[in-house]
Amino acid sequence: MVKEIQLRITLKEEERSAILVSKSALKLGIDQEDITGVKILRKSIDARKPKIILNYKVAVYIREALPQKSEYHFDYKDISKAKPIHIIGFGPAGMYAALRCIELGFKPIVLERGKNVQDRRRDLKAINQDHFVHEDSNYCFGEGGAGTYSDGKLYTRSLKRGDVRRIFENLVFHGATDQILIDAHPHIGTNKLPKVVQNIRETILKYGGEIHFETRVTDFDIKNNKIQSIHLQNGNVLSVNQVILATGHSARDIYYLLHKKEIPLEAKSFAMGVRVEHPQHIIDSIQYHCSGPRNELLPAASYGLVQQVNNRGVYSFCMCPGGFIVPAATANGEVVVNGMSPSKRNNRFANSGIVVEINVDTDLPKYEQFGALKGLEYQKNLERLAFTSGGRSQVAPAQRLTDFVTGKLSNDLNDCSYQPGLKSAPLHSLLPKFIGSRLRKGFDAFGRKMKGYYTEEANIVGVESRTSSPVSIPRTTHLTHPQITNLYPCGEGGGYAGGIVSAAMDGERCAEAASQNF
Repeated sequence: MVKEIQLRITLKEEERSAILVSKSALKLGIDQEDITGVKILRKSIDARKPKIILNYKVAVYIREALPQKSEYHFDYKDISKAKPIHIIGFGPAGMYAALRCIELGFKPIVLERGKNVQDRRRDLKAINQDHFVHEDSNYCFGEGGAGTYSDGKLYTRSLKRGDVRRIFENLVFHGATDQILIDAHPHIGTNKLPKVVQNIRETILKYGGEIHFETRVTDFDIKNNKIQSIHLQNGNVLSVNQVILATGHSARDIYYLLHKKEIPLEAKSFAMGVRVEHPQHIIDSIQYHCSGPRNELLPAASYGLVQQVNNRGVYSFCMCPGGFIVPAATANGEVVVNGMSPSKRNNRFANSGIVVEINVDTDLPKYEQFGALKGLEYQKNLERLAFTSGGRSQVAPAQRLTDFVTGKLSNDLNDCSYQPGLKSAPLHSLLPKFIGSRLRKGFDAFGRKMKGYYTEEANIVGVESRTSSPVSIPRTTHLTHPQITNLYPCGEGGGYAGGIVSAAMDGERCAEAASQNF
């Protein structure tokens, strides 16, 4: 017999061995000897009150052995001579599209503009230390996409888009810790995710798929409303049948290419702002109600904040406890910041994007000339502004949080995890008014919600501009573009995902749709 129950465990109880067995027996009214095993299904922390509680959902096995294998099975087979499906981009959407193609009996041929995870490291070092942006290999472009070297957070609200558990189980199958199957807010860590990504690559190659790195797509030949062939930067031309476009939200050249070919695109609302960084101990003290170091049983504390300001949402995005701020530009002449965390989340800082909703229909009247690309052009201008105000390198403009809110240039700045460095700048006046004024009011409100959050010990760093794509590539209910019938816009680049898990699910769906159109 197996029974699923909820348990509430205090931190003191958590220190005891076999606490889950004893608490399960007590709740079910049975002897501990009758319990052959307890499987943790979900674990979360309730820190709303000073007495912190760990919430467990568990399956209790009563006189029955625990299963040794996952119920999920990934049926990969040799597809080296199968019909090909071309996939442009090898982030989460592209990777999972390729894996699903193999399960369905098709050969994925992946075209990735960036480098593999190992070679990519040198280009990340170049942007951090030399302030040089390799435009095809950086924190956004390369094997595994933006998530590989910028955190690996797996939390998603997209529970109706596909089988979330299947995505997680596949990550575990490829080397991720099975802890991601349990945690309420699962996270792999930027130090461990590259190995998982490498294992996925090796699976695809093992069963006959192809992956071509440093292979940027530059043009399409279109006839009879179908892509007939793909042009590559190296001069090669590939004939194609079905094309999954999984290039991510920062592949601006793809948007320009589609726009030039008069393939319909749509402007999409998005969000931009700054990244705020606190000493981690401040966030711990607020969230865990402690005056000293947090209990060692607790992870680095995180937060989620949202406030309506003048009919726009101001909210936290991609919160990274125990993490780093990183340079996420994809071209020289721009400064973009993002966040990441190692698996242990043991850095001394906590950072989060704090962004403002932008409605492309009402907020950008001066950019109407750009049509569907108006949000993209606005995004670019803000990133160029950050580049200029930071000193025309990857040094980022920054300000103490309190100075930003009160409208004062910071005489000095706090220590920061951002490796290229910071330069004091009046972000309160440099940011567009409808963003900057809302951020200032938002931070003031956040300080009232979290006592201690509004502090001169925090920096804000600009700009956080790549929260999602400002462009959407339309598609039909069959997941094809309404005009180009063999093109499947996919993942964040198409406007159909908002993170690793939702992008992966969309990749699988597009692979399934493409496989049915031969």
